[in-house]
Amino acid sequence: MSLDVRPVKSQLRLAAVADLHFSRAPNLTLSAIAATVQHDADVLILCGDLTDHGLVEEAHGLVKELSAFRLPIVAVLGNHDFHSDQQADIKKVLADASIHMLDGDTVQLHGVGFAGVKGFGSGFGRRILEPWGEATVRQFVREAVEESLKLETALARIARGPRVAVMHYAPIVETVLGEPPEIQPFLGSSRLEEPLNRFQVRVAFHGHAHHGKPEGTTSGGVPVYNVSAPLLRSLDPDRPPYRIVEIDTAAESP
Repeated sequence: MSLDVRPVKSQLRLAAVADLHFSRAPNLTLSAIAATVQHDADVLILCGDLTDHGLVEEAHGLVKELSAFRLPIVAVLGNHDFHSDQQADIKKVLADASIHMLDGDTVQLHGVGFAGVKGFGSGFGRRILEPWGEATVRQFVREAVEESLKLETALARIARGPRVAVMHYAPIVETVLGEPPEIQPFLGSSRLEEPLNRFQVRVAFHGHAHHGKPEGTTSGGVPVYNVSAPLLRSLDPDRPPYRIVEIDTAAESP
């Protein structure tokens, strides 16, 4: 676990957004966020698809804009960040800029433990894809299983304080409803839900579902927020596209 020396706050304000899709052009989403987020939040969470085409030069441009932000940033990669097979270099560029990049990793900020993974698809509930049949299907499911195991391992390493989970893919179907039914299995996996319930995560954030629903709850009562920037803009075009969630750090997760 990466540790931070920032003092514990009794109430921690989290600002979360996903799907920035930063390209070579100026990013209006980031400009809108930068104008207010430092007054609204103590920590900024970026839930993947940080770049548009998964290019290192996009990551450098993103870092340049994020350098103006004066609050800790926690982030995971998304599927777009993998598109050009430069994800390792993208992660390094962001980490070198003091952004807490999580991929089965954890960081402790203001007394709160953050665990993050990209996640993967495979569907939800009784219709979840199982590892049976062709090798390509089994490989697809294996990726989903491995991501959920990474999340479970990371959450287990947080020994004290509330736990916050950061993902790109959705852990529940509720927050992808509104997307075409044909693509919903590719937007997340119920396999990510079980670790959230087991470790009684205080709150979970994801993106990826641009036309889903903004919030839902796991079967164990964990609140889940879809913070995709296109979704947040569609819900309230007059506000900066991030979701603020405040958590009580005094009430520890078991």
